[in-house]
Amino acid sequence: MRIIILGGGGFIGKRLASELIQKGGLAQGELKHLTLVDVAFSEDKLRDPRVEYVEGDLSDETVMRNILRHPPDVIFHLAAIVSGEAEKNLDLGMKINFHASLLLLELCRELLIRPRIVFSSSCGVFGGDVSKVITDDTAPKPRSSYGTEKAMVELLMNDYSRRGFVDARTLRLPTIAVRPGKPNAATSSFISGIIREPLNGIPASYPVSPECAFWILSPKRVIQNLIHAANIDEKLLTGDRTINLPGLTVSVQEMISNLEKIAGNDVTKLITYEPDAFLQSIVLTWPPHFDTQRADKLGFVRDESVDEIIRTYIEEEGIRNK
Repeated sequence: MRIIILGGGGFIGKRLASELIQKGGLAQGELKHLTLVDVAFSEDKLRDPRVEYVEGDLSDETVMRNILRHPPDVIFHLAAIVSGEAEKNLDLGMKINFHASLLLLELCRELLIRPRIVFSSSCGVFGGDVSKVITDDTAPKPRSSYGTEKAMVELLMNDYSRRGFVDARTLRLPTIAVRPGKPNAATSSFISGIIREPLNGIPASYPVSPECAFWILSPKRVIQNLIHAANIDEKLLTGDRTINLPGLTVSVQEMISNLEKIAGNDVTKLITYEPDAFLQSIVLTWPPHFDTQRADKLGFVRDESVDEIIRTYIEEEGIRNK
């Protein structure tokens, strides 16, 4: 079985690749070849003869034709310009988040390869009344360029699957927390930052009121759900390939309170409130309340609690005395 991970140099892409190499988990068969594609990779590459690294721009047709020259069985499409950067640079966001995805679908159609595609979308496709509970029937109404780009690709994934060119399944990811490493340009970056930075003795801030709530999911559960999505029989998806993933509705204050319970006041006193109008203009349009009956029935998973998310992060990162 041949697998491609677009965005294989990012945190989730690297973690997914490691999971597939170490544990497998895909129902289609034994992994024979794994291609990771991104604009750049860190030095800590997987040392496995089955892994191929391709540095390149996903909007470059030559690059895309090259990686598709051997028809893949599964493509995990995780590549994206994150929300904050996409809002500040419309051209770049459209180039990578929309046009590169369209290019992928068009090449699959031209080459007649019909791979199974797991596309990572975002709950950022929703916006407006944040008190409203999002259900499986709620229509996307994005309030950002990032959300709009993701919503357009969702429609394309549905239509190209309807026509039989690909077998896609789109996952609307909650905000992923806690992400290790350094902050990125995502407008939601502070949600991980208020846990990650204080645990490392670094001051952190949040740009919204403490009562503001968000829909979150841990990296561990995201990886499980990506692999599960690749294993679902397409007959179970009927005409709609888009799935709102399960998550937890958690306020900023709840995250800080749980961190204090686990790590103590010396850690949480490093966290401050610093309002930011630009960040508020995007993240405060994201609804935090979801009813994910369809995903639950299909077997997707969520975290049990914020406490579990924080403790898992501490364990995975080897943080001591917490």
